[in-house]
Amino acid sequence: MFASLLQCTDQGCPKNDLLSGLTVALALVPEAVAFAFVAGVEPLVGLYSAFMVSFITAAIGGRPGMISGATGALAVVMVALVMEHGVEYLFATVLLMGLIQITVGVLKLGKFIRMVPHPVMLGFVNGLAIVIFLAQLKSFQIEDANGAMQWLSGDAMWIMCGLVVLTMAIIHYLPKFTMAIPSALAAILSVSLLVIFVGIESRTVGDMASIAGGLPEFHIPLVPLNWETLTIIFPYAVILAAIGLIESLLTMQLVDEITQTRGRGNRECVGQGIANIATGFFGGMGGCAMVGQSMINVKSGGRGRLSGITAGIMVLMFILFASSLIEMIPIAALTGVMFMVVIGTFEWSSFRIMGKVPKADAFVIVLVSGTTVVTDLAIAVVTGVIVSALVFAWEHARQIRVHGFIDDTGTKVYELDGPLFFASTGLFLDQFDPSQDPEQVVIDFYNSRVMDHSAIEAVDILAQRYLKEGKNLKLRHLSRECRQLLHEAGDMVEVNLDKDPKYWVAADKLA
Repeated sequence: MFASLLQCTDQGCPKNDLLSGLTVALALVPEAVAFAFVAGVEPLVGLYSAFMVSFITAAIGGRPGMISGATGALAVVMVALVMEHGVEYLFATVLLMGLIQITVGVLKLGKFIRMVPHPVMLGFVNGLAIVIFLAQLKSFQIEDANGAMQWLSGDAMWIMCGLVVLTMAIIHYLPKFTMAIPSALAAILSVSLLVIFVGIESRTVGDMASIAGGLPEFHIPLVPLNWETLTIIFPYAVILAAIGLIESLLTMQLVDEITQTRGRGNRECVGQGIANIATGFFGGMGGCAMVGQSMINVKSGGRGRLSGITAGIMVLMFILFASSLIEMIPIAALTGVMFMVVIGTFEWSSFRIMGKVPKADAFVIVLVSGTTVVTDLAIAVVTGVIVSALVFAWEHARQIRVHGFIDDTGTKVYELDGPLFFASTGLFLDQFDPSQDPEQVVIDFYNSRVMDHSAIEAVDILAQRYLKEGKNLKLRHLSRECRQLLHEAGDMVEVNLDKDPKYWVAADKLA
């Protein structure tokens, strides 16, 4: 009966979810410890976050198969807060971060992630792959007597490289022979057994820190409940919430593309928020979706909520009962797994399309990738979206066209084609010369749209120019809202209820 429960059906494949969840948990442990060190907190703070965030988001979040936990993107922001005010302020900040994320989800703002352009997505993925790769290089370094990091040398370096290559080879070639077990899990187990039984000298997870501990305990952050505390934690909470949601929602889109299914962004925002509130009350450092672990999970066959739940529970089991065994896993095996994640995450096709896509899109890909590496994810994505929006505005501003002709009555008729908005108003006004036009002038907006307040102002300015020249100007096919907003040209609009278009104008006056 138990075996039948694990069989794959149209609703999912529990066996794959369980095995992929175990694989992810093995990779979560050293990363959680490493990110805890980055944030300046105890290893167990990172491990508790990995357990709670992974479990809760998998259970109630909006993207089955996506893995969440303590991340480096959040840790690098947290370290300044911890160093200046202490870990209790971090716990309070994580609580406020969770509340902000829940608010975003309840207000249904998660849908706006769909507006992130594809070049920004490519840059995000490539930048994160580079960040993950650079983070693994620390595995090839060791601390000397003075506390400085030095590269491994001699036999130590050869052994490290050999075990990493062996891990990567197993992950790459095993699926060609069997899919019964996730290749990443098989690689970790094989290399670990090789190191243990052959007696190879190689650094292990236990060399980083002990992961032994008990159950997380409920703990209200010991901070003063006053305005000064809020002024300290609020800026950090906003930044952490933004980074967490951006990384989670972009990772969700990535998993959507791979699995050909669609996650629920607003539900994921709420799930992330609830998970972070829980970690704040139980001594965790918070977290968000993890691209690397999500790729391990999905490519190991994990598609359902059970995979993330399993990963979270297994991290807790490692802490409680199997810390001594997990501490025996070679760092080289986990580094090899992450190198394969880098290879699978990086969009190699972006090199091929660089010469085929518009130069602006190619620039955005490189810009977002570089900014992700140099600064952080939130700044990179916002920068990419802003640059893409400016490029979009510039390109569409050049699409405004004006065709002028004299009709049978001697009236000069201008037919507009294309959107009229803030970026195209200058080109629009340059198309007209009131002093050279006849007494009767008509401007037809049938194939155009007046998009915003800047466009309204441009139409009013043009009307003033014709009035100064003593010309009779008529405006055709403007929407009702356009007629309401026009000041100088309001009386010049010809109303045709049958043919006048119906659309809205982005202007505060009507808001």
